[in-house]
Amino acid sequence: MHDTKERLSLLWIFALLNYLYADVVALFALAGSRNSFEPLSPWALMGSAVLMEIPIAMILACRLLPFRANRLANIIAGGVITLVNGFLTFVPPLAGWGRPPAFAEYLFFATIETVATSVIIWQAWTWSGVEAGLSTERIVRQPEAGIISS
Repeated sequence: MHDTKERLSLLWIFALLNYLYADVVALFALAGSRNSFEPLSPWALMGSAVLMEIPIAMILACRLLPFRANRLANIIAGGVITLVNGFLTFVPPLAGWGRPPAFAEYLFFATIETVATSVIIWQAWTWSGVEAGLSTERIVRQPEAGIISS
C-alpha cells in the first residue's frame, strides 16, 4: 500500500473497529454484572455519537479530500479523538472519578486506539505534497491498444 490516502483510511477503519468492539465488551461486562448502573443522559449519548461519527466520516474523507484539506482534516480529527479518548479513558481512573474504574480490557483497547490515532496524526503530519502529487498522477499505459489513462 503506497498511497497515503489508503493508509490513513485503513488506520481510521482499524481505530473505529477498536472503538466499537471496546464498547461491546464494556456492555457485556455491565450486562453481566449484578451492579445497577444509571443510563447515560441524552447529552452524553449525543456526544458519543458525534465522537464516533468523526472516524466514520474520516474513512471517506481520506479517500475523497484533496491533499491539503485531507492532511489538515486528519491532523485535526486525529488530535481531537486522541485527546478525548486519552482523557476519558486514563484521567478518570487515575483521579478516582466516577464508578467503576475502567475495566482492564477497556484500557487495553483504549491504548491501541490512542496509538492508532497518534499514528494517523504522524502519517498526516509527515505526508508531503510531492507524494500526494505523484499518487494523483499515476499513469497507466497500454501501448498496444493506444490507450493512455490517468
